[in-house]
Amino acid sequence: MGRPIDVELKNITKEFVARGHLVRAVDRVSLQIADGEFFALLGPSGCGKTTTLRLIAGFEQPTSGEILIRGQAMQNVPPFHRPVNTVFQDYALFPHMSVLQNVTFGLEMEGVSGAEARKRALEALEMVRLPQAAERKPRQLSGGQQQRVALARALVKKPAVLLLDEPLGALDLKLRKEMQTELKTMQRQLGITFIFVTHDQEEAMTMADRIAVMDGGHVLQVGTPEEVYESPATRFVADFIGETNFLSGTLESRQDSRGCVRIDAETTFNALLGEEAAHEGRMGQEITVALRPEKLNLFAVDSKVKFPDGTSDSAQEYKTALLKDADINLVEGEVLETVYIGTDTRYTVRIGKDARLVVRMQNFGLRSDVYFERGQRVYVFWDYEASQVLLH
Repeated sequence: MGRPIDVELKNITKEFVARGHLVRAVDRVSLQIADGEFFALLGPSGCGKTTTLRLIAGFEQPTSGEILIRGQAMQNVPPFHRPVNTVFQDYALFPHMSVLQNVTFGLEMEGVSGAEARKRALEALEMVRLPQAAERKPRQLSGGQQQRVALARALVKKPAVLLLDEPLGALDLKLRKEMQTELKTMQRQLGITFIFVTHDQEEAMTMADRIAVMDGGHVLQVGTPEEVYESPATRFVADFIGETNFLSGTLESRQDSRGCVRIDAETTFNALLGEEAAHEGRMGQEITVALRPEKLNLFAVDSKVKFPDGTSDSAQEYKTALLKDADINLVEGEVLETVYIGTDTRYTVRIGKDARLVVRMQNFGLRSDVYFERGQRVYVFWDYEASQVLLH
């Protein structure tokens, strides 16, 4: 990783008893989070991400495993003695106190003198660009301003790690997007490690340096946003992050990282073998292929193909040229549905006997330059590396 490790989870498990049943909320999770990293725990409700955050904070104790912060074991270390602070979704500001009093509260509880606490609180408010709001009450602030006060209150104690539990969840969409940018900018300027819990995949992709995708208490994949999006480890990851086509088929043959996939008696194509498929894939095995809609292209079977330089080819000439490239897959299909959504057009295309692909094509220039009607026969083509074989 290169940088020192700020937070390390070693085979952490957390079990609860709920309604007489044992529930394993976190199941053998191991993570390393580097100093100064913006790290996101991403997954649906109930996947274990918030429990993992609470374990790091010290609000819960693991059933087994070990948590280290800056190399120090946190077993039996209470939350107020850990070098972390937490920002919650509801902010938890004291309504009867001024903004300044809210920010100084934690320092005063630690015995910091009034003058020093005030000085540090004003510095923290300056950091979040709210010095003018020091004497206001929380109810006099907007949602975004209240969120920044909660951040100032957490940052004033100078934690090594800041934990954020869906802190943007209560904001409207426009303000939420603005705060995503502000949070990322602030984190870079401060250089503090942020661990951010969210169920919003776009939010995680926008803000995080790395993402851990969780489901059922397990970490399914850890990687940069690009790695998780472009090379999902499982069907769940591919489905949870972005829009994905899934095609069921069998693995016919393989060569190095390339597998030949059959989806019906007449339709085969090549696909990139995912890491698991490359090691464990067997000939004749049932597999799933993941294929992002924006990686696909179309051209009509019965018309000329226009190029940006003003030239054109017949569909058959273009098809012949594409098939000379061994990395290109090309299959014929029928347009079942078209949906114009401004920046691009979304096509549903049937290929083979009854497999369906969603294709998203960006709208350049005039809409009429490239547009396909329902019932029109088209060729769908894509680079084989854009389709990935998944075993699970």
